[in-house]
Amino acid sequence: MTPLLFLAAAGAGGLGAATRFFVDGVVRARIRSSFPVGVMLINVSGSFLLGLLTGFALSHVVSTEWLLVLGTGFLGGYTTFSTASFETVRLLQTGRYRAALTNGFGMLVASVALATLGLWLGTLAA
Repeated sequence: MTPLLFLAAAGAGGLGAATRFFVDGVVRARIRSSFPVGVMLINVSGSFLLGLLTGFALSHVVSTEWLLVLGTGFLGGYTTFSTASFETVRLLQTGRYRAALTNGFGMLVASVALATLGLWLGTLAA
């Protein structure tokens, strides 16, 4: 990895994290809920976009360098496993077991399904 590619991935990661913060704030302002809707939306949309981007890379529409910068950098900063885990534990601690199950298991299933859909759609670009 070249120093320029490293800096691009690091910068994209910072932009992804800032985008996550912004999107979560917008969702929280519009949807009043104790369920972490913003975190779920961020993780499932990021999974779909990473699948799509990977499909594009496999179809040679996007270079491996762009996959690294956008996939690892931006989408790695945008999505957040740690916050999703924290929110699931928070829901468990407050006795909201169904919401915790939906958040933890539901987000996993939805994220994998949307990543698979994105990958499939991305490979159609060839």
